[in-house]
Amino acid sequence: MGDGALCGARAVCGARVNVRAVRTPGPGDLEHAWRAVSAVLPPTPVVASGLAPGALLKLETFQPTGSFKVRGALAALAALPDGGPAVTASAGNHGLGMGFAASRARRGAGVEVTVVVPTGASQAKLDGIGAFPVRLVRHGTTYEEAEAHAMGLPGTYVSPYNDPAVIAGQGTIGRELDGQADGPLTVVAPVGGGGLVAGLCLWAGLRGGVRVVGVESARSRGVSASVAAGRVVEVPVGDTIADGLAGNLEAGSVTPGMLAGTARLTSVTDAEIRAALRRLFREHGLVAEGSGAAGVAAVLAGKVEAEGRLAVIVSGRNITASAYARALSGG
Repeated sequence: MGDGALCGARAVCGARVNVRAVRTPGPGDLEHAWRAVSAVLPPTPVVASGLAPGALLKLETFQPTGSFKVRGALAALAALPDGGPAVTASAGNHGLGMGFAASRARRGAGVEVTVVVPTGASQAKLDGIGAFPVRLVRHGTTYEEAEAHAMGLPGTYVSPYNDPAVIAGQGTIGRELDGQADGPLTVVAPVGGGGLVAGLCLWAGLRGGVRVVGVESARSRGVSASVAAGRVVEVPVGDTIADGLAGNLEAGSVTPGMLAGTARLTSVTDAEIRAALRRLFREHGLVAEGSGAAGVAAVLAGKVEAEGRLAVIVSGRNITASAYARALSGG
């Protein structure tokens, strides 16, 4: 599983362990996150798109790590107790974001960050994470095993999605949209663990006039299942080109509750995602990863009913050359 959802609240054998107490973020968290993120990152651009009249693409692919995840990482490290180490589990964009945030920390010698990755993680993303000043630990063959190990290490555990500062950090995309897109909006974004869409819901509740649509992989619908059940539930997870959206949720995650009654959820197939990757390349010359193109895929497949102007978040570009070539060729 990628950074969408890491289910480490269960032991590898499936037995339950203690559920972490995680606070639901509020407006104050969004304000703190905005100060941390805007001090380091310029707003990512928006470009006009032919997806719908007046439609916009919000290009998180322009982030220094190639993904929106750097926002939550910056907010999370800014919220750490002074001098406290941080630990996380990731094999992709969240790890890259935490590495970048660690490199920008300005408290003394910086913040000590440990990133735990499974042994089968993408080497391209591991090379990127390893280029930053982090302690990289390989553990387990699955993401669940990596996260379970990370949670047992010393330091403050920073979830890729189930963390108030991370959620608020992702919500800073909305703060940028305040100055980039006037009037009523329908904002479309990918859903793995729900941190991005939860952050957008937090912002939307403050702005008003915003409809949020979250897009899951059809092969991993843990968030929508948990919203429907009113509690975190496990679902079958299949292989998908949108690896950042694949996996079950941490037990007790706050994200389904933040989405319930606020965001509309839908899903897309791998074939629809590949069509979106090709559309982004042909129309804009943009490279996106599978999870990053999920919002565009949903719009192209007619699964989004827009109210007001459409704004689609292209959330990341970190895909291997071979996988991208297969997607463009229709494979």
